[in-house]
Amino acid sequence: MQEKKEEDLQQILNKISEVGLDEVGKGAVFGPVFSAVVVLTKKNKNTLKQIGVMDSKKLTPKKRNLLFPKILLLSSDYGIGQSSVREIDKLGIREATELSMIRALKKLKKKPSEIIIDGPLRLRLWDDLQNNVVSGDSKFISIASASIVAKVSRDNLMERLEKQYSGYLIFKNKGYGTAEHLSIINKNGITNLHRKSFLKKSNLI
Repeated sequence: MQEKKEEDLQQILNKISEVGLDEVGKGAVFGPVFSAVVVLTKKNKNTLKQIGVMDSKKLTPKKRNLLFPKILLLSSDYGIGQSSVREIDKLGIREATELSMIRALKKLKKKPSEIIIDGPLRLRLWDDLQNNVVSGDSKFISIASASIVAKVSRDNLMERLEKQYSGYLIFKNKGYGTAEHLSIINKNGITNLHRKSFLKKSNLI
């Protein structure tokens, strides 16, 4: 049933612009959560697929960085949004992620009539038509493109923050709770960009 629904959706989107939305950093313990939305025509979807666009998690950092400017160039429109650590701790990760998605959507020149979102959770703050697709970043080029844009944008921020928060290896772990990162937190304490709500669950604060 789900496969038939996705097949019907793909046939519809082949005739019009495809608007894909994805997030990155939801599971990190440091830094904001990012979302990106990318609008693609059928022609440019095919071009991006041919040059190697796929789920960002399946690509090397070098390949993502190479694809990033090409996606921006070939997209009809795009938007990037984020939610802060303070918002994550105050609102919870789901609501903060939804806020970052809405902020990305508001960056578009024109409000889309339909969006496709990676994952099963509906965007509760969006009143118009939306389709949720599990593993959508491996099924729709627009979502894969959005995942790359969000990932590269957030990774770039993490690398810049490394200079301010040296000693936590942010350039290496990108804010995720690796064993090494958690060990450093246990030794040096938390910074103002660590998510207290996440670290409480790890009994580190």
